Amino acid sequence: MSETTSVKQQGTAAFYGQAVLSFGLAMGAVALGIFFLDADGWVRAFLAIGVLYLVTSCFTLAKVIRDRQEAGQIVSRVDQARLEKILSEHDPFQKL
Repeated sequence: MSETTSVKQQGTAAFYGQAVLSFGLAMGAVALGIFFLDADGWVRAFLAIGVLYLVTSCFTLAKVIRDRQEAGQIVSRVDQARLEKILSEHDPFQKL
């Protein structure tokens, strides 16, 4: 019976920190840009709401893509386990 081990890919702490820092800097820069924009308060509020909606949509999209990928991996593992069970129970020297 062959055993296959799947390697769980995980980002390093440095990569996680860089991603969080990059997100924070980008949000801060956009917030400062909107705050100091020479425009009416309604225009700045509209831009701020638009940025927040875009950010939440990006998080939702990333979560949906991740969930779909994880579900595909689970189905693949179940199919692989079924195949290995069938192959382990099969006796090629048994007469039909």
